[in-house]
Amino acid sequence: MDQKEKMLHGTTTLGIVTSEGIVLAADKRASMGYLFAHAVEKVIPITDFIAMTTAGGVGDAQMIVKYMKAELKLYELRKHKAPAVKAASALLSNILFGNRMSIFPFYVQLLLAGRDESGYHLFSLAPDGSNIEDKYVSTGSGSVMAYGVLEDNFKEGMSLKEGVFLAARAIRAAIKRDVFSGNGIDLFTITENGFQKVSDAEVQKIISQ
Repeated sequence: MDQKEKMLHGTTTLGIVTSEGIVLAADKRASMGYLFAHAVEKVIPITDFIAMTTAGGVGDAQMIVKYMKAELKLYELRKHKAPAVKAASALLSNILFGNRMSIFPFYVQLLLAGRDESGYHLFSLAPDGSNIEDKYVSTGSGSVMAYGVLEDNFKEGMSLKEGVFLAARAIRAAIKRDVFSGNGIDLFTITENGFQKVSDAEVQKIISQ
């Protein structure tokens, strides 16, 4: 396994669709192989109502985030309306697909989620440009542990509060078992009020139960 492959899998992110909005969560650890480098934010707003989670090469993820922010802002200026979440995921998929055969493809696993006129949507995207919509999904080296919690507790139509609780517990499970995940939990929601952070105090209260 080369260095980029190690960076690709070293993290845990997840997304959950609830009846009242989207929940996005991630650990904070950035690793280089078996070395802990520093803490980073892996849940990033792209517009007021669309956000991404990033797992993989930090430089690749930062470049994609900048590109997506610029393109979606241009869309708003030209069309005088906010982009649909599905359209944003298609753009991201095209970026990844177009670069898949290059010498240095984007070594990332991404979630893109948001709210538009049609409701709440969550997409997972791989380096080859594959683009799949789902109700809940996790990426990264800790996703196996996170999925164990998600599979056992997710239910269709759950409330936002229930989704926040489930997300925090799933990331906590990953942090406990995955050496590449750690250094705390970032948790955010996307509702009719836009992209908002769940306070660290509330997250700590959940995971201490």
